[in-house]
Amino acid sequence: MSLFPPLEGTVARRRLYLLRHGHVAYYDADGKPLNPKLAALTDRGREEARTAGALLAGAPLDRVLCSGLARTRQTAELVAAPHGLPVEDIPDFLEIRAGRLSEVPKERREAAYVYGFEAAAEDGRFAGGDGFAAVRDRVVSAIEALVRQPDWTHLALVAHDGVNRMLLSWACGAGLSALSAFEQDYGCINIIDIDVTADRVVRRLIRAVNLTPGNPAKIGLHRSSLEEAFGPLLALD
Repeated sequence: MSLFPPLEGTVARRRLYLLRHGHVAYYDADGKPLNPKLAALTDRGREEARTAGALLAGAPLDRVLCSGLARTRQTAELVAAPHGLPVEDIPDFLEIRAGRLSEVPKERREAAYVYGFEAAAEDGRFAGGDGFAAVRDRVVSAIEALVRQPDWTHLALVAHDGVNRMLLSWACGAGLSALSAFEQDYGCINIIDIDVTADRVVRRLIRAVNLTPGNPAKIGLHRSSLEEAFGPLLALD
C-alpha cells in the first residue's frame, strides 16, 4: 500500500484529530457507581458527538478509530457517519483504570481520584490502579505504530480523558508531569500534526486542545473532568 500524500505544503506531515467521547452517566439514579466498561452515551453525549462530527464533516478523514468501549464507539460512529467510514477498535487506547474504592481510605479519595493526575510519576499508580508509566508506554507505542502505517493522512481517534492527556503530553514532550494540565471535556477535539520521516516520528505540532464544538467559550464548564467523574465517590462509604 503506497503512502498517502502528506498534508498540502509539507514533506511528511499527517493530522490526528483526537477526541474524547461524549458525556456518559457513571452513576445510577441513587448515586451508585455503574460499571464504567458498560457506560453508554447519554442524550447530552450523543449531541456532543453529533456536533463534533458536524465540525469534522469537512475534514478529509481516511480512518476513524476508537478504544472499543461503547462510549467511544458510539461517539466514533457519529463522527464517521458523514464520511461513510467504518470504525476500527484499537484496545491499546483503553482508559487508565483506578483501583477499588474500598482499598482507598476515605480521607485520601479526593487526592487519589479527583486530583490523581497531579501525582503522576514513573513509579505511581492512578488511585491505586493502573501504573501511569505502563499506560503511557502502551498508548505511545500504539500511536507511534499508527503514524508509521502508510494508509492515511487524516485520522480521527476517539479515546478517553486519561489517554488523551497521555498523547498530548507525548506530543509536547513534557511527559507524565503534564497530565493534570491537559483538561479534556466531554466531546472535545484536539488536533495534532505529526511529521514522519524514514519511519521515524521527527516532529509533533499541537494545533488545538480541548476544543468543545458546541460550547467553544466553555460557558458553564467549571468543574474538571475528574471532579465531575469522581466527585460523587467522596460521599460514599
